[in-house]
Amino acid sequence: MLKRLTLFILVLLVLFFLFNSKNKKRQINGVNLVSPSEKVDSLDFSKLQRINTGWVGVVPYGFSRQGEPKVSFDHSRQWWGERSEGTRELIKLAQCNGYKVMLKPHIWMIGGWIGDFDLLSEEDWIKWEIDYEKYILNYARVAAEAGVDMLCIGTEYKIATFKRPQYWYSLISKIKEVYYGPLTYAANWDNYENIVFWDHLDYIGVDAYFPLAQDEHPTIESMENAWMEKTADLKRVSDKFSKPILFTEYGYQSVNGAAGEHWTVQKDSKNLNMSLQSEAYRCLYNTIWKEGWMAGGFLWKWHLHDDRGGLQNPDWTPQNKPVESVIYENYGN
Repeated sequence: MLKRLTLFILVLLVLFFLFNSKNKKRQINGVNLVSPSEKVDSLDFSKLQRINTGWVGVVPYGFSRQGEPKVSFDHSRQWWGERSEGTRELIKLAQCNGYKVMLKPHIWMIGGWIGDFDLLSEEDWIKWEIDYEKYILNYARVAAEAGVDMLCIGTEYKIATFKRPQYWYSLISKIKEVYYGPLTYAANWDNYENIVFWDHLDYIGVDAYFPLAQDEHPTIESMENAWMEKTADLKRVSDKFSKPILFTEYGYQSVNGAAGEHWTVQKDSKNLNMSLQSEAYRCLYNTIWKEGWMAGGFLWKWHLHDDRGGLQNPDWTPQNKPVESVIYENYGN
């Protein structure tokens, strides 16, 4: 009788652990890679073990100018990792090293921010749409050929998504004819609520640079409270479209004021604040990251071609900074 009872209990325990392992949410613990200027190898990827990441974002760039209906990509002046050639090799290297890949094509507007990109005539918009379609379908084919785990169809086009919604619906349909995996779009933090085509994608992508507090070094309590306020808005959009939220970009510089309007902070060695960077990451992980509708995200950013960062570096990268241990702990969980 005792043996049967022991066996019964063991079977229940096995079933319990199997059930929980299948139903446990697997968050995307990612990092966006800086497109390297020259070829890299597996040794460069091995440094990512310091933050326990399981996903990488590969970011091939194209370029536009304000008011010009053109998208330029794959030209000889671009860095190796920004072109299709380097993108294919980066994906292969990442996969060989055990990482899942989000391919995130990104248009850089020369002399400004791509969210402000605008055109004055219908004729110019049509020209731009043809050019952008060539760009994104090129990388949709790269994603399909390489077996990429996710494709991001655009980044921070604030005006273009507002003025041309039907174009994006049509573009998504064309992308799905080429690439069959999960799709997202990277909306800026102040614009994700205005995107109308989330129901045609798999994830609601947000470049999550939300200002949390304007103090040079805000308290942990104030940053966590700010996240709780933003959580309600993000959940409402997630519920509306029945899609999970994915932070396609997130992170903090290691300077005073980094938890506020990051584009206004003084980014130099005299304004360093490593503690704030660590605390801001921890506040994010302690609040919104734990929500059931939160799919995870890709921190910004990691340099492969050289081991950047360090205690005198004010920029976004967590490399060789105290925040590495915060990310390692959370991504390990």
